[in-house]
Amino acid sequence: MDNMDIEVLRRAQAWQAGGHRVVLGTVVRTWGSAPRPVGALLALRDDGWLAGSVSGGCIEDDLVLRMREGRLAAHGPERLRYGVSREEAARFGLPCGGTVALVMEPLGPQSALDELLARLAAGERVQRRLALADGRVQLQALAGDAPDGTWLDETAEDGRGALVSTHGPSWRLLIIGAGQLSRYLAEMAGALGYAVSVCDPREEHAGGWPVANAPLVPGMPDDVVLAMKPDAHTAIVALTHDPKLDDLALMEALASPAFYVGALGSALNQRKRHARLAEHFGLSAAQLARLHGPIGLRLGARTPPEIAVAILAEMTAVRHGSELPPGMQGRDALRLGQALPIACQGLDA
Repeated sequence: MDNMDIEVLRRAQAWQAGGHRVVLGTVVRTWGSAPRPVGALLALRDDGWLAGSVSGGCIEDDLVLRMREGRLAAHGPERLRYGVSREEAARFGLPCGGTVALVMEPLGPQSALDELLARLAAGERVQRRLALADGRVQLQALAGDAPDGTWLDETAEDGRGALVSTHGPSWRLLIIGAGQLSRYLAEMAGALGYAVSVCDPREEHAGGWPVANAPLVPGMPDDVVLAMKPDAHTAIVALTHDPKLDDLALMEALASPAFYVGALGSALNQRKRHARLAEHFGLSAAQLARLHGPIGLRLGARTPPEIAVAILAEMTAVRHGSELPPGMQGRDALRLGQALPIACQGLDA
């Protein structure tokens, strides 16, 4: 679940507290070029106000009309499907004949929305089970790693009359270093739905850390990485520009299943880092090839906020398996023996 979906739930909670009837819509299946993914949420108020999206806007008009007329989920959870025929796809603006299946759920005391949001505010990861027959909800805390080493983030009917969804941060980011760049990266990553934590054993850097939703984790970087147990939904970036700290994190991160490992520094600095990690820590060529450095996409970034954007852009591309044009990745400069014209990235510490 990303931050946008949490905002939808909060808006629904506020509307209920104000005495409104509220229906929560969830995308449960898509076919073709549906514009919103499975799990996307939409909250509808009895007067037609809405929060979130299940189609990018093309289906919402019909849902608002049903809601205002009292025809939406009037007797409990209701299944809807849009775009089944070519005519419907054209009517509702679904591209390329896409189809969207929804579950529309009338919210009430049985929905356990207050409890869900309280658990999410406490940083919990929660499975929500909606009984489609009567709208009753059961919540279960999810602890530890999934059997395959990832944090599952699926929404689906379980075949036994329930819609099961997972809520809470499914992606994690560990930042090594509590400097100015780390601050912007932490704030932006939080907006993208990452659970962010920061490690910096240097008191002079960590003492004034300002990002409340990105807690400081005590300890040395290698110990923190090991304790985190990185999985395929974990990113680790080293931003101290101090080899004594960055290398400790990288030697453990590159041996883990983390989907993204990056380090600040110029192409020359990265070549030196590769040599150190191979000679002193025994990392293989395959492990070193996983290191993104110079970190971030080559966007011409110069200021700390711009560099944070470049880092998150690369993380997003890797996370979704997107192919990038040649020369866009920072580590292309390492292969070409060039230095990036990017502030901080071009320093040769």
